[in-house]
Amino acid sequence: MLSKRVGDLCTPAFLVDLEKVKQNARVMQERFQKMGVQLRPHMKTHKTVECGDIMTGGSRCCITVSTVAEATFYADHGFDDILYAYPLPLDKVERCAQLSERLSLFHVLVDSTAALHALRQRPLQGGKIWRVWLKLDCDNGRAGVLYSEPLALLLAKDIWQSERVELTGVYAHCGNTYHCSGVEQIQAIAQQTTTLILQFMEKLKDAGIDGPKCSIGSTPSCSHPVPDMAVLSEVHPGNYVFYDVQQSLIGSCSLDDVAVRVLTRVIGHYPHRNQLLVDCGWTALSLDGHGRLPSGYAVIEGHPDLRSESQLSASSLLIYWYVPFPISPLHFPRLVSMTQEHGRVEPVSGNLDYSKFPLGSALSLIPYHACATAAMHPVYFVLSEGAVVDTWKPTRGW
Repeated sequence: MLSKRVGDLCTPAFLVDLEKVKQNARVMQERFQKMGVQLRPHMKTHKTVECGDIMTGGSRCCITVSTVAEATFYADHGFDDILYAYPLPLDKVERCAQLSERLSLFHVLVDSTAALHALRQRPLQGGKIWRVWLKLDCDNGRAGVLYSEPLALLLAKDIWQSERVELTGVYAHCGNTYHCSGVEQIQAIAQQTTTLILQFMEKLKDAGIDGPKCSIGSTPSCSHPVPDMAVLSEVHPGNYVFYDVQQSLIGSCSLDDVAVRVLTRVIGHYPHRNQLLVDCGWTALSLDGHGRLPSGYAVIEGHPDLRSESQLSASSLLIYWYVPFPISPLHFPRLVSMTQEHGRVEPVSGNLDYSKFPLGSALSLIPYHACATAAMHPVYFVLSEGAVVDTWKPTRGW
């Protein structure tokens, strides 16, 4: 039976603020509608049907996924026009073929001649053709053919000339925006990535290849798009629906935009080492963000007066963990270490007042990286106006 009170939940628990999710999705959708660019939202952060509905406005059409398991999950729930945005693994060609034959539109990503050869070796049935996007590395440095390498154009031509294979588009991820700090840096990377992919599209036209789409994406770049992005066909951000502490540090959003929390409880007092123990280890929060926050692995939500009373900058506010009662800033705790199921909490300075953290009391953690944290949980508890109104179950696997 669904609990209607957050306080009744067993911890650790992953909480989702429904109103913030809807607001984040609406803002991104309206932003690119105004620019005349198709939003193809990425499902990798949440991996749920319900959030997919929100991000697509209920159309269940035109999405991005990062695993074949996600693609199959969404196909099973009536989604179509799915882009598998991952360099095609050769062991997954058959599963991709089945999805291509099953759906109206299923797209794969290629950045090697070996992957293209594998597609040629597996012709689709029913008159279907492979919808292929060329993965281009525009200085992100993860996957894709480097935009400046001759191989990029050669591979595009090879895809274009292949029988029963269509060069549907060119895809670039500007993940280097995750190293930014502030809107100016984000937009500089967004502009660079946009310029490079548009220049590559001109090379395609010069080679007689006209018609493929072009798409870039990352939550930072799509949260602060540059005007030239209006020339793109699509964008494919994903984290924006939840946001997180990392995105607030980058400059994509404010902490108020973050839609997710991890609820944890105090399970131990240890005055001899000036620490609390909580029931949130790395299996509930992940180790992502280690060493990147003065507050440890996360930020704790709490007393709203701290923001109005403090003249601190947004970034320096992150040294504080927010708790649901007043407490001197000098005594704010930080999550200093985690094991599999335990978290150790100690103050920034001074001694903990254990009367303010009784055993069983709850703390609400704002995760550093929502994608990594969400991946730790088999169910999300969805809140509206402070009450649990639903549960979402994400898909898992590859």
